[in-house]
Amino acid sequence: MVLYFLVSFLFLMAAMTVHEFAHGWVANKLGDPTARYSGRLTLNPLAHIDPVWTFLFPLLLFISTGGRFIFGAAKPVPINYAALKNPKRDIIWVGAAGPLANLLFALLISLLLKAVPRESVAAFIFSRLAFINVILAVFNLIPLPPLDGSRIVMGLLPERLASQYARIEPFGFIILIILLWMGFLNQVIWPASEAILRLLGL
Repeated sequence: MVLYFLVSFLFLMAAMTVHEFAHGWVANKLGDPTARYSGRLTLNPLAHIDPVWTFLFPLLLFISTGGRFIFGAAKPVPINYAALKNPKRDIIWVGAAGPLANLLFALLISLLLKAVPRESVAAFIFSRLAFINVILAVFNLIPLPPLDGSRIVMGLLPERLASQYARIEPFGFIILIILLWMGFLNQVIWPASEAILRLLGL
């Protein structure tokens, strides 16, 4: 089980690194160089580590689910939304960048998977890496601050409603933990992730 956790953790780190890099890269392209100036516009996993959410949370989740599930979060890439060329529109693209990068990564992996024997070690590695990327994408699209889905919603809402919606953010993770405890994982995240994995042929 220890080996399985370490392998899954390394895959999670790869997925989170791609995710955070995508946020910073899109923000930089749209006028905000904050991630670049802070050294976060990199694919080096060490630049994105958060002690609690990157190490402790995945370990506790892995133990509490009997080794069935691992998930975590990297240190969020700093974004100065006021520096974006069109903040109201660009917040949508910056928010969507992370999940889209993970889905594209999973698509690439699914193509590579077709080139290896189905029962090989490479097939296990590719399928597990694709699975973690899809889960990370779906999870982050939940429209609950501070997850990426909330950034998309904020960009779509009228200014006054977006401001009120943003006030949820200090309580976001508490709400999320409650939702997960109530079975949100099984009712929404798993079915959506499985549907995407089927589309990818995984």
